[in-house]
Amino acid sequence: MRNHDGLLRRSATTLTGVLLGSLLAWLEFAFLLVGSLGLIPIVAAPRSRERVVRFAHRCARQLAVLEQRRLHRFHRVDDLGPYSDRQAFQYVSRRWPIGALGGLVLLVLTFGLLVAASMISAWIAGGTWSLIEEDGGQVTTATVVVIALPGLLLLYLNVMGIVGVADLDAAIARRYLAPSAEDVLARRVSELTLSRAEVVQVVNDERRRIERDLHDGVQQRLVALGLLLSRARRAKDPVLAADLVRQAHEASERAVADLRDVAWRVYPTVLDHLGLRDVIADVAERSSIPVNLRYDLTERPPTSVETVAYFVIAEAVTNAAKHSGAHTIEIEVGRSSPDGDRILVVVTDDGRGGADPGGRGLGGLAGRVAAVDGTFQVQSPPGGPTVVRVELPCV
Repeated sequence: MRNHDGLLRRSATTLTGVLLGSLLAWLEFAFLLVGSLGLIPIVAAPRSRERVVRFAHRCARQLAVLEQRRLHRFHRVDDLGPYSDRQAFQYVSRRWPIGALGGLVLLVLTFGLLVAASMISAWIAGGTWSLIEEDGGQVTTATVVVIALPGLLLLYLNVMGIVGVADLDAAIARRYLAPSAEDVLARRVSELTLSRAEVVQVVNDERRRIERDLHDGVQQRLVALGLLLSRARRAKDPVLAADLVRQAHEASERAVADLRDVAWRVYPTVLDHLGLRDVIADVAERSSIPVNLRYDLTERPPTSVETVAYFVIAEAVTNAAKHSGAHTIEIEVGRSSPDGDRILVVVTDDGRGGADPGGRGLGGLAGRVAAVDGTFQVQSPPGGPTVVRVELPCV
């Protein structure tokens, strides 16, 4: 039943898209007709040529924007733009015949359905049908059977025509409005260059943070441990020596805990054994703020994606606990769409908001996400809530 509902919904969407495309075709044809009249002042006064061309290109861009929205909404064409005014004009001038063809196909479909409805209603009611001259126009079962066979064939051809118009519509839009291979390559090189710079910055920040954690945390505890052991070795009172050894043992445990925390911030090795779900559950349990976790992945993502997702969640939870004043934190991990190949991670807290996306913590996360070709968004208006949204490719 669900598959049938999806098929009907897609069919209705395609039909609506072709219908709107046919209506826009009339608007585009009117635009081109008026634009052709603009050639008269260009010939009469060449100085006005530039002004008329600019105006025509602006109008063509507005029509192209409408077409882009229609194609995105009804035909799932998402790889259009950016494009120039000239490209928009070329697209509009070549696209309107396709829209007119779609309107003609819809007109034939409507006519056929009306004819079929009138015949069937006459057959059921036992009335006459004006398109039949024999037997006084009486519609019989034999008449319905004879006409149904070519009618179904024409209906099939009509439906295929609608699908073909939709595909042709998407193809010509990609031909004129989608970026060229050179543009895509240049944009990709620019993105990779920026991503590389961000990764280098993140690595340098991580090195400085690890050095600071080791110097201010583990190193200080190890120095204190050495002093306690030195005092215990010189102590002449057995009770004092035992107390100093006990303090040294506690200091060694704290040093080991600090060293473990530093190692987890470098890379959580348990991620390899337990998986992302269990590690996130551990982060949620250790949080000072109640955390609600919803994990909808049925299979483990790649290691690089798991690592980035972990750091995003851990940093977002830590920031919320330190700065937001939140009462609860929501963590959602799942697919960006049911049949998509990207993982969606959303961390939401009900704190005071005002987080700085360009800060050291969130900026570092943005660099990590960019390194695996993901997207990173932070919404934190004053008063909250703060939403960290990350999409990561799962291929």
